[in-house]
Amino acid sequence: MILANFLVGLLVMLVCLAIQAFVAFWCVRYFVRKTRRLKAEDHLQASIRPLLVAMAAMMLGTFVQVGLWGVLFVVLGEFSELYEAVYHSAVNFASLGYGDIVMSKNRKLLGPLEAINGVLMLGMSAAALMVILQQLVKMQYRDGSQAADDEGSQ
Repeated sequence: MILANFLVGLLVMLVCLAIQAFVAFWCVRYFVRKTRRLKAEDHLQASIRPLLVAMAAMMLGTFVQVGLWGVLFVVLGEFSELYEAVYHSAVNFASLGYGDIVMSKNRKLLGPLEAINGVLMLGMSAAALMVILQQLVKMQYRDGSQAADDEGSQ
């Protein structure tokens, strides 16, 4: 049963990785595309909306992954209600570990596997947001240095 849990967990983790990679790449590309032609004085204000859209997309991707794990728990017969399964999944994915709901002995190993998956996927979201913030800083620096060069040449 341990090997079966690892294989099921690994399969779901790979699907989650594919979802997270797709969402993270989309978010970074979306932000760059929406902010590419902004002027220096517009960067901060105009970048807030694309940043919020990117963050919301990453949260949606996380909710999809939590839901995927929850559906798996229902399919495996661990929960009869989707709501309870998704709640348990969210607690695992976020590594909260309340322990108020526990799966059966045969499937208990899936909880820590989901927690490991959640830590990795939330780390990818944080990394994607960091890339977006670095892009914003780079744009500010580039436009600020160009403005300084323009002032110096006058």
